[in-house]
Amino acid sequence: MLISQRSMPNQKPLNIQPKRILVITLRYLGDTLLVTPLISSLKHAYPDTKIDVLLPASNAGMLEGNPDIQRLLPVTGKLGGLAFGKLLFSLFRRYDLAISTQAGDRPTLCAAIAGKTSIGFVPDDAAKAWWKKTLLKRWLVFSADYGHAVLENLRFCELLGIAPCYRMTPPQSATPIPSIPNPYAVLHIMPQWRYKQWHAEGWRELVAFLDRQGLKVVLTGSGNPAELEALRELQQQLPTDLLNLAGQLSLAQLSALIGKATLFVGPDTGITHLAAATGTLTFALFGPTDPEKWAPWPYAYSENKTPFASRGSGQVQNVYLLQGQTEQNCLPCQLEGCDRHRNSHSACLDQLSSARVIDVIAQTLQVRQPSTSH
Repeated sequence: MLISQRSMPNQKPLNIQPKRILVITLRYLGDTLLVTPLISSLKHAYPDTKIDVLLPASNAGMLEGNPDIQRLLPVTGKLGGLAFGKLLFSLFRRYDLAISTQAGDRPTLCAAIAGKTSIGFVPDDAAKAWWKKTLLKRWLVFSADYGHAVLENLRFCELLGIAPCYRMTPPQSATPIPSIPNPYAVLHIMPQWRYKQWHAEGWRELVAFLDRQGLKVVLTGSGNPAELEALRELQQQLPTDLLNLAGQLSLAQLSALIGKATLFVGPDTGITHLAAATGTLTFALFGPTDPEKWAPWPYAYSENKTPFASRGSGQVQNVYLLQGQTEQNCLPCQLEGCDRHRNSHSACLDQLSSARVIDVIAQTLQVRQPSTSH
C-alpha cells in the first residue's frame, strides 16, 4: 500500500527548516531503536537542527551516544494526571517540529503541545482519530495492515519532503567491556515475556554445539531477578564453562560486546534488534510475532520494502530469521501465545527443534567461514 493512500488526502510536504525537533517514542525498548532511522533522516535533512527525544527512562540506554541526538527527555514510570500535565507545560511550544511515532493519546498530546508544527500517527478509527487529526498539522493513519516498524516511521519523511535514511544506530559508549578471547557467541535467552521464549532443551543443545565449534558462549540478559535465576538454573545444567554477563552491562556495552561476536542468537526481543544493528550475524527465533512487521532490521539494508515475509524462514544480509512451526500452520497469529496472555507458552516455539536451529547455524557458518569480518 502506498504511503499517500494512508495519509490525509492532498497533504503537501511541509516546507519548513526546523531548528529544534522533538521525537516522541513512548513504547518498548525495541521501538526506541527502530526510530533511529527516522532520527538520522531528520539530522541528515536538517544538519543544523537540535533533536531531542521524549522516551521512557528505562529505554534511554538504547540511545546512549547517538550522534544525531542533542538531548534525551526521560519519563519515569506511568505518569499520573498531574505529572503528565506538568510534562505538557514544560514542553509547551519549545520545538519548531514535534513528531509522535505512536498513535496513542499521550504521544499525540505531547506532539501537539510541544511543536509549533506537529505531525504524528492517528489510529484507523474515525471515532478515536478525529480530535488527533484536528490537533496535528499533518497526520498519517496507522492502519491494521501496517508495514515494518522502520518503514512506518520513515513515512514521516514524505510528509516533510526529505530523503529517508534506513540505517539503524545502536548505542555507543566509551566504557570498556570485559575482555573475552575470540571467537565467541552471544546468547540472549530470556525475552521480556514468556510467550516469546524458546525451550530450555533447545538452548542446552545449542550451547553444546557452539562449544564443539570452539566458540566461547556468553550469556546476556537484564538484571531482573527472575531472569537471573532462570539463567543460573540453566547454567547449572550445562557442562561447558559459560560466561554469564546478565545484568552486568549497559545497552551500549552490550552493543559493543555483540558487535565483536562471531554470532548472536536470541528471541523476538529488543536485544535481537540491537544485535542486527551491530552488523553481527544474528539468528532471530520468532514465534507468534509477524516478521513482516517486526523482524530485526538487517545491517546495511536500505530498501523501501519489508525485508522478511510474514511466513517462512530465511536470511537477509546479516539476519537469519527462524520462524517456529505448528501442525495448524497458524503463524503468525500476532497473539500473546496459545493461551492469549504474556505468560503463556507458544506451541510454535515449543515445536521449534534444536536440530533445525543448529543445522541453520552450522550451514551459515560454513558459508561465512572464509571471512569473520562484519
